Amino acid sequence: MKIVIAGGSGFLGRALARSLSGAGREVVVLSRSPAPGLPWRTAVWDAMSPGPWMAEIDGADAVINLAGRTVNCRYSAAHRRQIVDSRTRSTRVIGEAIARASRPPSLWLQAATATIYAHRYDTANDETSGIIPDTEPGVPETWNFSTGVARTWEKALADADAPRTRKVALRIGIVMGAEPGTAFDVLLGLVRRGLGGRAGDGRQFVSWIHEDDFVAAIGWLIEHPEISGPVNIVSPGPVPNAAFMRELRRAWGVRFGLPAARWMLEIGAFFLRTETELVLKSRRVVPGRLLESGFAFKFPDWPAAAADLCARWRLKRTSA
Repeated sequence: MKIVIAGGSGFLGRALARSLSGAGREVVVLSRSPAPGLPWRTAVWDAMSPGPWMAEIDGADAVINLAGRTVNCRYSAAHRRQIVDSRTRSTRVIGEAIARASRPPSLWLQAATATIYAHRYDTANDETSGIIPDTEPGVPETWNFSTGVARTWEKALADADAPRTRKVALRIGIVMGAEPGTAFDVLLGLVRRGLGGRAGDGRQFVSWIHEDDFVAAIGWLIEHPEISGPVNIVSPGPVPNAAFMRELRRAWGVRFGLPAARWMLEIGAFFLRTETELVLKSRRVVPGRLLESGFAFKFPDWPAAAADLCARWRLKRTSA
């Protein structure tokens, strides 16, 4: 089986490439620059325009598109254009490659985001009953920008001319892994410095998934051709921020973490050149379709996941 991973040079792409190539699949990563010496091949693309890389799509069994500019930035006009363009243009050009292929892949797994759902504290959002707002009253304008991006991203997938290819929109939550620079690495850094208390009032839900379950969920979708459309790639156990940080402190062995009021987060986000939405929006999302299809999570609950990730983080630093 040949699998093409577009935008596969980041944390998620590397985790998938390692797993899939280790399972004996032929893996080709589309990247902006070649990376020799890896167990998989790389092909160069710019994530926006047609090119010789399209030959890798023709005859592949599956394509996984993870391309998209990070949202860990201030939402200036220039950054907003880059966020939208990097997602929609890469999706459209993958669709163009599939449309041109004489033997198109049978499966297209397209990254999307759990941020598409409404900010809410009550009922969890699943794929069937989840609220996807056009605009939400009473939230910062930047949050409405994010949900708009999410809708536009999925529309680019839906509009692609790929009648012989099964399409899956991966509504991904926060993937927790022990690699440097990941969300877990950043949050653990706060805990280690005594700053890992609740953010704001701590009521906002965190929808997360352990990196092992993320990789396993992708493998599950590859092997289950009956699943198409949107799929929430999150654990079944979203937790409020206050509880999330408390369990992370417990896993690391720290009793106290200094909380951060909303105004403190706004000031910190300004100087760090990012947005408070990343920590203040309540993403209460559950994996309805994965559970219904029989997928079993290795880490369904945050305490066990946090303990495992802390152990992995320590091991990586002591063995480096």
